[in-house]
Amino acid sequence: MRKPLVAGNWKMYKTVAEARHLVSEMVPGLQAIESVEKVLCPPFTAMLAVRALLEGTDIGLGAQNLHWETSGAYTGEISPLMLAELCQYVIIGHSERRAYFGEVDDLVNRKIRAALMHGLIPIMCVGETLEEFEAGITEEVIDRQIRQGLARMELGDKIGQQGQSPMAIAYEPVWAIGTGKAATALGANAVVANVIRPVLTELFGEEFASSTRVLYGGSVKPENAADFFNQDDIDGALVGGASLIATDFISITRAAAI
Repeated sequence: MRKPLVAGNWKMYKTVAEARHLVSEMVPGLQAIESVEKVLCPPFTAMLAVRALLEGTDIGLGAQNLHWETSGAYTGEISPLMLAELCQYVIIGHSERRAYFGEVDDLVNRKIRAALMHGLIPIMCVGETLEEFEAGITEEVIDRQIRQGLARMELGDKIGQQGQSPMAIAYEPVWAIGTGKAATALGANAVVANVIRPVLTELFGEEFASSTRVLYGGSVKPENAADFFNQDDIDGALVGGASLIATDFISITRAAAI
């Protein structure tokens, strides 16, 4: 059985002081939910402060991005070597990175390689835009993103001792992010079951596909979280806006409990 994973993507919100306050509000409630893996992904500037507050808890820390090189003349970038000292997870290929910063599948591929090389667990984001959804090419888009994003990798033998894949995938229909309009639970599960897992099976084998946690992302709220988590092929959520409100994020995490 895949252990549910709920990750909070804080995006470009929260100063260091605000981050400390939010984590202090979250930790007691999250600690009480033992059957779910919890991850907080604050801005780079708040990572050290959040890391200190999470020490001794079972709550993981993640970054929102990384550069694919270990070091170099890349002003303003953060390398996987730097992140490996601080956190366990990293979000890669988020739709906002793709839309606003021109990240294409090949770039996502480089970043995933770098993350895995340095022992980080990538949360690889895939998803279709509204135009692609309305054109009926969701399957084609997701298929391409996974194949190109994971191209030239040998992951079939990278399953951990606890039978867990070394990465997670977040299916985030772009038209549902920050719009308040979530995909239906059945529709999201169909994409995971009929597209994402079959492509992973073809690329890396059944064991890898069945051990990879696939999250839903896109206007996840306490009111709709359980609908998604009750689906057989959805293993948690990548939460945006609701992860900035302690009570909401705790409620969503509780809904994922086994």
